[in-house]
Amino acid sequence: QVRLLESGGGLVQPGNSLRLSCTASGGAISGYAMGWFRQAAGKEREFVAAIRRDGSGISYADSVKGRFAITRTNGKNTAYLQMDNLAAEDTAQYYCAASRAIASTSLQSESVYAYWGQGTKVTVSS
Repeated sequence: QVRLLESGGGLVQPGNSLRLSCTASGGAISGYAMGWFRQAAGKEREFVAAIRRDGSGISYADSVKGRFAITRTNGKNTAYLQMDNLAAEDTAQYYCAASRAIASTSLQSESVYAYWGQGTKVTVSS
């Protein structure tokens, strides 16, 4: 069973950056597409970004396009979410997830992800 551990969250001021990491154990992420989701207080969890097994097929939510970048290093069993120009509305608990799905379009749906991390909190505030 794949276990995912997110790290890198914290408190930052608007306009600053953070990089989240998602490290897997119990299995190789090379066999999985990886996704990032977030859930703000009182809201539903929403898709942020996803990347296919080989690093292709990257997709983003419209709200983060041009500011966030998802990458992966299969040799380190880790996926990343670089978040730049953060705004207050980016405040949320961020989760990474792993999926066997292949189609990029399906990776925006929570239902295709088999494994989830516990999340890391990101707070953007002055």
